[in-house]
Amino acid sequence: VQLQASGGGLVQSGDSLRLSCTVSGSTLNYYTIGWFRQAPGKEREAVSCINRSARATYYAPSVKGRFTISGDFAANTVYLQMNSLKPEDTAVYYCAARSGTTTTRPELYGYWGQGTLVTVSS
Repeated sequence: VQLQASGGGLVQSGDSLRLSCTVSGSTLNYYTIGWFRQAPGKEREAVSCINRSARATYYAPSVKGRFTISGDFAANTVYLQMNSLKPEDTAVYYCAARSGTTTTRPELYGYWGQGTLVTVSS
């Protein structure tokens, strides 16, 4: 299984971005997909997760109400729509996959994409 994350960029505070995580080598509906982020000097944290049926989702309290995760099974892609971005959202965003249920623990995800940088200026 390979994951390709894309969609990052440099935006201003209040702007929006949509990140994409495309799965290849397998089928999206076999996996729970998680979005994680890591800012310089900080630990990797879970941002949002969606289970393989796309019915169960998780959002970190810091992004709830601003970010939306969704899955397009036909495209084998999970999206993270990020609205009302803040400077504190600046980080490298990673998508990851696991065959189990949703979890915020990054060590339980066996497959990782390469990361995409999101920079939000004030």
